[in-house]
Amino acid sequence: MCGRYVMAKTTADLVAEAEAEADANLELRQSWNVAPTSDVPVVLERFIGGPAGNGRPVRQVHVAQWGLVPGWAPDASAGARAFNARSETVLEKPTFREAVRSRRCAVPVQGYYEWKAGPGKTKRPFYVHRADGALTFFAGLYEWWRPARVPGEPGSWLLSTSILTTAAPDPADVRAAGEPSVLAELGELHDRLPVPLTRQGMAAWLDPAAGNPAALVHRVVSEAYTAAAQWTLAEVGPAVGSVRNDGPGLLAAPGPDPAAEPALF
Repeated sequence: MCGRYVMAKTTADLVAEAEAEADANLELRQSWNVAPTSDVPVVLERFIGGPAGNGRPVRQVHVAQWGLVPGWAPDASAGARAFNARSETVLEKPTFREAVRSRRCAVPVQGYYEWKAGPGKTKRPFYVHRADGALTFFAGLYEWWRPARVPGEPGSWLLSTSILTTAAPDPADVRAAGEPSVLAELGELHDRLPVPLTRQGMAAWLDPAAGNPAALVHRVVSEAYTAAAQWTLAEVGPAVGSVRNDGPGLLAAPGPDPAAEPALF
């Protein structure tokens, strides 16, 4: 699952890492606590200068609402319930099945937060990110939505997005196979995993002329653990749990528990 993430790089850095184009007026808001329904950057490819076969595919960076709103939705509130899309059902669910056929994108993040269940009802937040500091690009979907036209008013389009998720690695299987230990840690952290794209997988996923969406979903899911093996986990403090908190300080390790007994010397 992915319910909060970090995206604080500059527009120039994002465009460079995505190997994309961006409008000169594009402005991205830095955030260390991105929550659903926020405006977020997405990377997509569209044909410029003509339809598929005549135009050229151009990779672009746009800003979208995190929470996909299908074109048939009566209002934009539908997006609040569709910020993640399960890979197992994305081809059949009415909310996502049209987007997965021809409106696929990548959602760039520096890392994401996940909460690990502890004793009782306690949960400890962790920051999951690439060890080398590079961006991760999650497999995503996008849609355009416009409210019912009001006579005399032009109306406006809303671009929205959702992040594809899959089952997290099974820790026992990871250890038995001798695979990177971070995969076992991810399996112990949560039973779902946002799908990270490999470089080659991202090119295939974004291709607007690609057919067979089932094969594309299968490919990016099958490569997800390979991409996730580059991640590392770091425990952070509970402040990340509130959307009112933001800033680089959220990535700091948690301080000592004030309720803990003092050390004896």
